[in-house]
Amino acid sequence: MPVKILLADDDPALRRVLQFKLRKQGFDVTAVEDGSKALTALKENSFDLLLSDMKMPGLTGIELLEQAKYVRPDLEVILITAFAEVSQAVQAVKLGAFDYLTKPFEDDQLFIAIEKAVKFKNLENENRSLKDQLNIKKKYGQMVGLSKTYKAMIELVNKIAPTEATVLITGESGTGKEMIARTIHYQSNRKDKPFIAINCAAIPKELIESELFGHVRGAFTGAIKDKRGKFVLAEGGTILLDEIGELSIDLQAKLLRVIQERTIEPVGSEETIEIDVRMLAATNIDLKEQTLNRGFREDLYYRLNVIPLVVPPLRERLDDIPILIKEFLKKFSPDNKVTVNQELIKSLKSHRWTGNIRELENLIERMVILRSSDTLSANDLPEDFKSPDDSYSYNDSTGNLSFHETEKKMIIDSLKKFSLNQSKAARYLKIPRHILIYRIKKYKINLDEL
Repeated sequence: MPVKILLADDDPALRRVLQFKLRKQGFDVTAVEDGSKALTALKENSFDLLLSDMKMPGLTGIELLEQAKYVRPDLEVILITAFAEVSQAVQAVKLGAFDYLTKPFEDDQLFIAIEKAVKFKNLENENRSLKDQLNIKKKYGQMVGLSKTYKAMIELVNKIAPTEATVLITGESGTGKEMIARTIHYQSNRKDKPFIAINCAAIPKELIESELFGHVRGAFTGAIKDKRGKFVLAEGGTILLDEIGELSIDLQAKLLRVIQERTIEPVGSEETIEIDVRMLAATNIDLKEQTLNRGFREDLYYRLNVIPLVVPPLRERLDDIPILIKEFLKKFSPDNKVTVNQELIKSLKSHRWTGNIRELENLIERMVILRSSDTLSANDLPEDFKSPDDSYSYNDSTGNLSFHETEKKMIIDSLKKFSLNQSKAARYLKIPRHILIYRIKKYKINLDEL
């Protein structure tokens, strides 16, 4: 891809000459005549480098530099100045400009300055990417596993990561859907650009549109200044819309338009901004079922579900428990002092793991902190973990039922146990109440008949 340069100069002759020479060198050049138009272009498009004159009507080069760095923090800036303004240019470098050129300058000086700026930008992107990957490994742990279900999922991840396809990641809470999304991003051609994750369920409904698309000053009470949304922040990279099933129908319609037209409109603005973002979505509910209940738009569902990726629950990859424990011990006992015995692993493999990998990770952290020795055993398991009420027993006459039949029976038994109190039944099953309600509908359980 050619380097994208934004050229801002109020001298039409010099602007045309520079644009011609830069294009001849293979650069993709957009030329504007003042700082205000340059700032608008930066908000609407992605550039690698800003080449700007110091003296322009409206915004000066210094003012443009400051605002450009706010809009595009990773943008490299080269200023063009007259000899008498060198002291001001030095000040500009302190404010974030990569370099400055004094008039008149040779073509080679310009090309060398641009080459250095681009190399510096690429090096910064590479360092940022490596830091991001290291931070992800520290925060989320590495994706590890040897089970067949895990290997099948990773094989699919490796196939779809280098593409531009939209991916719908489904799976229960705690299975690692966000980590899968990050893995897709960092194995893609967008890995040097931002990865932005937003939890649609964690933001008040009245603010979610502003978070996604941004807003302009005065758009609503409290909007005291312009704000860039997550789509703009993710420009060139990847955005993950987690818990996407929580979006309102109205916002789903706007999101559908974003996918179709690749543009957004900030709240309170009539301005349309083009975006270049790969979209990933994640959910722990059955969106297909939601479309039947008109809780989710069918057209949006099919737009998102280009590549469906199911993250298996921990109970379907019990053979991965030992290797997951090993990774968690690296995280919580970096000196490698703590080990586990086979008795503990056997106990953990027999657990139901409604909280999946997150539950296992929290348990290991708790046991490492509260341990009485450096070898963890089944005796070190917390009392609430070993409690009969902690998990539903699979021995309650489930026989040779299928998984879905067993799950339906568990729900019915739990509802009966607590006299149809859904909140208590959900706590007993260790699942959110809305998931219990969804599964009651899914299995067509008639509460009046229980």
